[in-house]
Amino acid sequence: MQEHTNSTTKQPENISLPQHELLQEKSFFKTLKITDWLFAAMIATIAVLIQIKLPHKMDGYETAILWTSALIAIGLGWFFKPMRQFIVGGVVVGYMAVGLYDGNITNSNETNGKFLLRYLLSSQSAIMWQCALTVFAFVSYLIGTLSAWQQQKKQPENPVQTNMLLKIGNDLGWFAAFMGFVGLLVRWHESYLLRPDAGHIPVSNLYEVFILFMVITGLMYLYYERKFAMQKLGAFVYALLCVLVGFVLWYSMSRGAHEIQPLIPALQSWWMKIHVPANFIGYGAFCMAAAFGAAELLALRGSKFFPDAAQIEEAMYKAIAVGFLFFTIATILGALWAADAWGRYWSWDPKETWAFIVWLNYAIWLHMRLVAGWRGKVLAWWAVIGLFITAFAFVGVNMFLTGLHSYGSL
Repeated sequence: MQEHTNSTTKQPENISLPQHELLQEKSFFKTLKITDWLFAAMIATIAVLIQIKLPHKMDGYETAILWTSALIAIGLGWFFKPMRQFIVGGVVVGYMAVGLYDGNITNSNETNGKFLLRYLLSSQSAIMWQCALTVFAFVSYLIGTLSAWQQQKKQPENPVQTNMLLKIGNDLGWFAAFMGFVGLLVRWHESYLLRPDAGHIPVSNLYEVFILFMVITGLMYLYYERKFAMQKLGAFVYALLCVLVGFVLWYSMSRGAHEIQPLIPALQSWWMKIHVPANFIGYGAFCMAAAFGAAELLALRGSKFFPDAAQIEEAMYKAIAVGFLFFTIATILGALWAADAWGRYWSWDPKETWAFIVWLNYAIWLHMRLVAGWRGKVLAWWAVIGLFITAFAFVGVNMFLTGLHSYGSL
């Protein structure tokens, strides 16, 4: 009897206890598939080919920048899968344009140049396509949003999250960013065709950085649209990008800014290749955050058409956090560049002063949200007003003030 009792009360030897969800997550590298590693191998191969083909154009710093850029490209492709086709396709099309030039800049002439270069793949043609596609994307997003709004008014119990026009707007946004990316790559090559000893990365003047600005802002929005399913906010972001298109067209037609000029001595530095892109990731994120802020203000008025105000604010917070990180990195890089060029890290030049104001503005915004717990309308308005502060630091200083950075004037 005792023996029977022992057998019936015996506890099982192996008990599977539920694990916390964080313990169940795989490490990032374990989630990678064979396609991820093939993409990494492709990017590494492209970097090796560049290293072999252009050794006379690259010193130690530029070699480091090349391989850092390759690692960043791999990371982007792993983190946001659509970037794989974007990066590889952009490099392939850019190389196609290089082949069409065949070392002769006159191959893109309007009269007797090659057809694809004249109308599609020369830097100016690609950038004009970027401008046109940006406007088309805005129109598609706007009409798609209005259509979804009308549909919701008719069927409030069955809200429409997306429609064909919103999807077309997304596709056009990708094509616009792609053509801008190709245009910058080809413009880089064109600078060497025009001046073999003075070629340079196309981030040296306001025209070029506005193109970069539109590419970065467009890509960042496309990521947040996919992550938060906020297609209805595309009209807000692309309305701002259309303003940039207007400036690019005016600046090109009235000032001839599209013409490639040699670098002034102050910009003949490898620091420019890392300082400027980091800066404009920050600017692009702040621009997008302002568009989200405007959308949140409408959502807070009780409109059920837009995504929930808290969801929009979360996207706005993440955009500002990313922008603040890169703007901080860019500011540090700028100080190091200043020390290298002028012998001092900081001189309270108008551009430096307003860069600090921008940095301080978003630092306080993040502090108020994360530490003070602020939410809602105040932060949304703050993000919108922050765009004007950023715009003055970006363009206004060049227009109205003079200083050590006056080489970027209008």
